Amino acid sequence: MANRRKFLQTLSAAPAVAGLAPAAAAAVTKRDYFKELGVRPLINAAGTYTMFTASLMLPEVMEAINYASKQFVRIAELHDAVGKRIAELLGAEAAMVSAGAASALTLGTAGVLTGMDQKKVLQLPDLTGMKSEVIVQKSHRVGYDHAIRNCGVKLIEVETREELLRAINPKTAMMFFLNWANNDGQIKDQEFAQIGIDKGIPTMTDCAADALPLENMTRFNKMGFSMVVFSGGKGIRGPQSAGVLMGKKEIIAAARLNGPPNGDTIGRGMKVNKEELLGMMVAIETFMKKDHASEWKEWERRVALIGDSAKSIAGVKAEQYVPPIANHVPHLRLTWDSSKVKLSYKEVAVKLREGDPSIEVVPGNNKDSLEIGVWMLQPGEDKIIARRIREVLKS
Repeated sequence: MANRRKFLQTLSAAPAVAGLAPAAAAAVTKRDYFKELGVRPLINAAGTYTMFTASLMLPEVMEAINYASKQFVRIAELHDAVGKRIAELLGAEAAMVSAGAASALTLGTAGVLTGMDQKKVLQLPDLTGMKSEVIVQKSHRVGYDHAIRNCGVKLIEVETREELLRAINPKTAMMFFLNWANNDGQIKDQEFAQIGIDKGIPTMTDCAADALPLENMTRFNKMGFSMVVFSGGKGIRGPQSAGVLMGKKEIIAAARLNGPPNGDTIGRGMKVNKEELLGMMVAIETFMKKDHASEWKEWERRVALIGDSAKSIAGVKAEQYVPPIANHVPHLRLTWDSSKVKLSYKEVAVKLREGDPSIEVVPGNNKDSLEIGVWMLQPGEDKIIARRIREVLKS
């Protein structure tokens, strides 16, 4: 009898609980944060550019981030474990997660300068009594190398192999290579890495946006570079504020000494939280297992769809192109006869940006053509872009 009474009481309580459900659901209605703040979302037809928040993190990455957000750990222990896993995945002696690719440049340079000498770690960026020069090809100078100069070094520019060899002296700490400029400099990647090996000088290559083709993730280690840098939030689709520094174990250990959680270091402010550490590891795991061939075909389909729509307007030409190194994926390039389409490429880009929805195309390339990156598009956005471009060109 007691069990029957208890069962009936449970049933009688059920409608009351159900009646509360709508109110409870209303209480947890999702906020539209961007709308609250007056920030306008956009369709990313540009690519993995920091100004457009690069890529969207994969569901697997968000799952790892949410998992990590609910527990405490010792951050140094997690750094060690994640670095070991990433090094195994990428065939490196050692690896670490950094606060973006620029942070990896700073910490890698610092590691070369200080080694495991704690006094030198405290001394940076004062290089009194330390090596102070980094050799770089003139064509490889880029704004991002400020991250190297943060350590107090002087960049020594060279153009030929002979100039490089003459530039090497007792002050030479490192040789820096910018991967996306490989086709520009006279000294190519393999030769550059080999010179470093022959002369006993650490070499670093910045491959921030160059994760594709997939073999790039491992081939620079095999080539002999002492350090390899990748951005986490670009093609790998990990946390935007994370990156990877991998290479020789003694340099990675020294780089770690110059960064968080260690205080009074040049990299103290370059923190990586537990969520980013785990998220970056999972992003690389997922990236290495992807069906990249299938993904490539989908990008080509998007290029064709948007291109065919644009070509329906008299005077418009469309072609697929693939950048040779950075962002090495299918893109669309549109050109048109100015006597038939009265708008300039820049004017079309502005109209796409200011329209509804807002669409960003590849920045800085709107002088001689309109270039569209399709690999960061979400399902259905290719059709929206095709429609909007046709509308704008007709206008």
